[in-house]
Amino acid sequence: MAPIALEPETQPIEVITKNASPYKDQAGGPRAYNKELEEHGDANHSAAKYQNYLPTWNPEQKYPPLEPFAHTERAIGADKSFPDLLTSSTTVEDVTPTTGSIIEGVQLSSLSDNGKAQLALLTAQRKVLLFKNQDFADLPISKALEFGGYFGRHHIHPTSPSPVGHPEVHLVYRGINDPVGQELLQNRLSTIAWHSDVTYEQQPPGTTFLYIFDKPTTGGDTIFADTAEAYKRLSPAFQERLHGLKAVHSGIEQVNSASKNGGICRREPLASEHPIIRTHPATGEKAIYVNPQFTRYIVGMKKEESDMLLQFLYSHIMQGVDFHARMKWTEKAVIVWDNRVTCHSAILDWVNGQRRHLARITPQAEAPYETPFDGGK
Repeated sequence: MAPIALEPETQPIEVITKNASPYKDQAGGPRAYNKELEEHGDANHSAAKYQNYLPTWNPEQKYPPLEPFAHTERAIGADKSFPDLLTSSTTVEDVTPTTGSIIEGVQLSSLSDNGKAQLALLTAQRKVLLFKNQDFADLPISKALEFGGYFGRHHIHPTSPSPVGHPEVHLVYRGINDPVGQELLQNRLSTIAWHSDVTYEQQPPGTTFLYIFDKPTTGGDTIFADTAEAYKRLSPAFQERLHGLKAVHSGIEQVNSASKNGGICRREPLASEHPIIRTHPATGEKAIYVNPQFTRYIVGMKKEESDMLLQFLYSHIMQGVDFHARMKWTEKAVIVWDNRVTCHSAILDWVNGQRRHLARITPQAEAPYETPFDGGK
């Protein structure tokens, strides 16, 4: 299959800072991390199960700006009957009619290349999949990365913690008695932070993997919104108006927040310009591609015009409970989703001080592009 290579656009930082919107940081960074407690536990909490995945923030990790690359979309041409992914011993339970499925009876790490391609296609179709009883957490980290590398170039996050020696692994870590959730609620009504991952990059992620090590007894779910379905719900007239518009996505606020929390910056922050309606290269579906964490303004509109339209789209995505899927973590689960056609948020709803520890593998995909309006089909 031919690789997808399109030229993205970046934006100067001085333009972004004038239009910046509040960034809701769900991570406490090094200031909230107690190394001794995480490694050894205390009378009420056990030590971390997977200490090879404990977070580190290495200030010596410095990288140049990411270079454009030709992405090969694995889902294109994959067998739509999924013979190498879903077998007679596999069970599939749909979470909602359009969005999300829970799958048992397949080991992702053992998939052939055909099976991986079918996984990419099924993820694009269902938007988010939860696979039970996986061995990802027990694999050598290098093997987990080898698996993820089939789907695209590994993204190295500019600020997030990573395991020692593996900056390609993005850790989602809330340690024992982490205060961030309660701190957010001191000034906000909710801890929810809807986003699609690192949309400020010129080539943001596509098929993405998140796997669990430790979790609260109850709570800590991840919620997903199907932004392709959100696009379909709009009237044809409104869909047509959105086509041709572009928005600027910024990573500057994320870097500033990390710095405030004692974190690191591996690369200089950037901002990129992407179409508000993007097309998935394998399914052809159109999806709304904005999010309140990283999208800053619509190109060519005055501030009030841009704010009004973006707030409408954010509200539409957030309030669309009938195209959301709330995925409940189970032991050894892996969640796979397509960042091009979803938004998501962690739910910081547990207050008993238990640890929530996950790892994300984040293959980058093509630069977002749009295809012409087709009458709302």
